[in-house]
Amino acid sequence: MFEIADRLLAAVAAGSRLAVATAVSIDGSAPRTVGTSMAFDGASVIGSIAGGCVEGAVVETCELVLSDGIPRTVEYGVSDESAYSVGLTCGGQLRIHVQILDDDLISALAAQRDLDVCAGFTERAPVERHLIVFGAMEFSAALSSAAQVLGYRVTVCDPRSLFTTPARFPGAEIVVSWPTVWFETAEVDERTVICVLSHDARFDAELIALALDSPAAFVGAMGSRRTHDRRVASLRERGVSEEAIARLRSPIGLDLGASTVEETAVAILAEVIASRFAASALPLSTTAGAIHPVPVRDAAALAVRAD
Repeated sequence: MFEIADRLLAAVAAGSRLAVATAVSIDGSAPRTVGTSMAFDGASVIGSIAGGCVEGAVVETCELVLSDGIPRTVEYGVSDESAYSVGLTCGGQLRIHVQILDDDLISALAAQRDLDVCAGFTERAPVERHLIVFGAMEFSAALSSAAQVLGYRVTVCDPRSLFTTPARFPGAEIVVSWPTVWFETAEVDERTVICVLSHDARFDAELIALALDSPAAFVGAMGSRRTHDRRVASLRERGVSEEAIARLRSPIGLDLGASTVEETAVAILAEVIASRFAASALPLSTTAGAIHPVPVRDAAALAVRAD
């Protein structure tokens, strides 16, 4: 539900009464993941629970729940011939719980607390992820906007006040400071992503060395391959270990053929996501197995299932 929390809360504030359907179990192949939700107010739908599959049938269940207030759990799966009649042809098995969005759920959504969706299933509150961008430029502006769409809290740091403005970086925290000085007191943890998009020789290597010495989950830097070689040589001169240098994603971004600032932002975030889930970043058409496996390190953040 957290994925559509803002829209759910806005609908409730506008006076809507909602039935919300949540995928509490997915076995095999399915378009979405456990915890995905869709809501219905009797006239319109919020969200998408299965990429289009089974949603018509789920709306019918939502109508019943809106009518009598009684929660229901419905299942669609590979052994259920009716699954094909409602559009589930991907071979997975879905278990969907439908309930009224009551005061307890609304309160938990608003406070970003864990949600007790039904017996045996708890949806964990989302973990805040922080993107720190060094360098105020058009690439940074595009990256800031795209990252916020993905739910990242964004901080942009640059010593030049002329370029580092709220108007240029709407929604981001603005820091006008010398990057290495500010970084010494910055809050960085294992959920932090650091992208050094400027390559100012006055602080580039020192800043990256500090970032690599931090617990940040991802450290990337923009620049040509020649810039990268100079950067690595400078890191070695500073005594940065080969193990730490191996953490550096430089040149930053996946090879998507990006040329515009917006495309480059997509390429950078694609690498960030792939790194977070230890994914191959290969075309799905060339891979086998489940499309949406749950990484061990993120499993607890998605759901807790009772035996």
